[in-house]
Amino acid sequence: MALNMKALLAMILVFVGCCSNVVFLELIIKIDPGAGNLITFSQFVFIALEGLIFTSKFFTVKPKIAFKDYVMLVVLFFGANVCNNYAFNFNIPMPLHMIFRSGSLMANMIMGIILLKKRYNLRQYSSVAMITAGIILCTLVSSGDVKDNTHPTLKVDTSFSDFFWWSVGIALLTIALLVTAYMGIYQEVIYKRYGKHPNEALFYTHMLPLPGFLIMASNIAQHWSIAVSSEAVAVALPVPGVSWTLSFPLMLFYLLCNVVTQYICISSVYVLTTECASLTVTLVVTLRKFVSLLFSIIYFRNPFTLSHWLGTILVFFGTVLFANVLNQLWAAYQLRRKAESQAVEYSRI
Repeated sequence: MALNMKALLAMILVFVGCCSNVVFLELIIKIDPGAGNLITFSQFVFIALEGLIFTSKFFTVKPKIAFKDYVMLVVLFFGANVCNNYAFNFNIPMPLHMIFRSGSLMANMIMGIILLKKRYNLRQYSSVAMITAGIILCTLVSSGDVKDNTHPTLKVDTSFSDFFWWSVGIALLTIALLVTAYMGIYQEVIYKRYGKHPNEALFYTHMLPLPGFLIMASNIAQHWSIAVSSEAVAVALPVPGVSWTLSFPLMLFYLLCNVVTQYICISSVYVLTTECASLTVTLVVTLRKFVSLLFSIIYFRNPFTLSHWLGTILVFFGTVLFANVLNQLWAAYQLRRKAESQAVEYSRI
């Protein structure tokens, strides 16, 4: 029962943590679309500090995985995260960003075929074709309504069109998708060699890349100043007999919430993968992405046409088809019915 409760709590936290993380990300992007590097840096610092205290115990715990094997993993992880968050700086709307990142199965299959010489069945090829078609459709539709979303204080005159910069954003998302797929294959190799140590990997993949942010120091500083100078919000402190109010920049509040919910999201998905079957994980993560997309469209009023919906359905249904969810659910249902009927027969004896 404890195991079931742990899995149930993980499912709830995946929805609460991951969905709210996307909400706070979009709130930040609405204020400053170019804050991707600042967001990535803040997330890495928070998770690295948490790992330093609770996982590494200030480097007193010897790592199970060799340092040299972390180097490639760190480069891939750092590159993928920077590309994903920095893409917002190039006129990429949030719904398209979410749909594009849902194409991980497509990227995994491409990498599996090229690097591991894997072969897939017709159902898997068909599902990936659906996912690809859905992403291409949403991308083509979005290309017809590209707007410059640069923060007013950072606008510069350029000879390149908004569409060109949008294309750069699409290229960044494509690179991130392929790099993440390759990283997944590399992780499998490391885990086969050393065993699974996800907490340790989480710490080192966030701690070791921190010096890499020095390259982006001026960009991070620019957007930090925008965050600090954003609209201030006042919160009354509940101190009896005293009227105290705390005032702080709204964007910094969103950034703090984004960082905390990112940690909750990552930790919950990890627990889910250790406590549940891959079918359950696929269903929960896919449904979570769909809920986040719906919230982004409805609450933030992001433009979403009939073609966008068609592309979205292709992506999510393709994901469900690839994981063979419907057949597995039907088999589980049949197995349960058989067990119930056997129990009834035994009770009659």
